[in-house]
Amino acid sequence: MSSLKNQRTLQRFLPQKNQISELKRNNYRFKRVFREYEMMSEQLWNLETSSEISVSDDFLNAVSMQTNILEEEIQNWLHPQIENNPI
Repeated sequence: MSSLKNQRTLQRFLPQKNQISELKRNNYRFKRVFREYEMMSEQLWNLETSSEISVSDDFLNAVSMQTNILEEEIQNWLHPQIENNPI
């Protein structure tokens, strides 16, 4: 199952693969957030695709929202906004 998780995550972030590897080596917070994202993404996938697991829509929405928040945080590291500070 772990290889599937990594494949889905890598597909989503394939263009930034090298940047992600670098950040995971040098930034503990990024590494922790990325791991949490992988875990939440895997959990969401399992909940959405399993016919044996039944959860409420509210729970599914909460997991989805948390996964999206983590993905957005990762994207912010990968594509930092340049602040415009007028002089």
